[in-house]
Amino acid sequence: MSLDWTTLSDGELAVLSQAGRQLAFAELVRRYEEVVFRLARSCLGSTDDALDLTQETFISAHQALSRYDEARSMRIWLSAIALNKCRDLARKQKVRRFLSFASPLTEEADAIADESVAVDDATADRQELDHVTRLIAALPVTLKEPLVLRTIEGLSQAETADVLGITQKAVETRVYRARARLLENLNRPAR
Repeated sequence: MSLDWTTLSDGELAVLSQAGRQLAFAELVRRYEEVVFRLARSCLGSTDDALDLTQETFISAHQALSRYDEARSMRIWLSAIALNKCRDLARKQKVRRFLSFASPLTEEADAIADESVAVDDATADRQELDHVTRLIAALPVTLKEPLVLRTIEGLSQAETADVLGITQKAVETRVYRARARLLENLNRPAR
């Protein structure tokens, strides 16, 4: 007789996964991969980076399952891991950008592919979504993270405060400021 993984709680799946049941962790991934991906894409603004970060998040989560507290929501726990990964990647990218400006360009720079979206591949709606995603990704971290968790991921104010380690009032204020900044940037004429 086999287990119906979909009927088990996140805590039960975590325990079974720690005991070596790979299908238990696969069920956790199935439940939360979209949540983690959306969060990563919203923070990073790049689908490719978000896919990589989603995988890294679940690898880290698997390695840290022994530290998972069943009293805490699995979604919140995974969101916190993903946000930490986003922050790490942002720091690495800053260092790379700095170093790329510090080193001379070589002929290899000509071989780098253009990553912009081809006009004929995207519809107007998709372009607008990409534009908004980039604007969200460009927000300061203190505004971006609460906005993504509350608005895109649909976490409650209390859950968002728990993930970020701030007060609920700070969440409310930061979401308000993030929305105002986004509206300002959306209304700004294109250069």
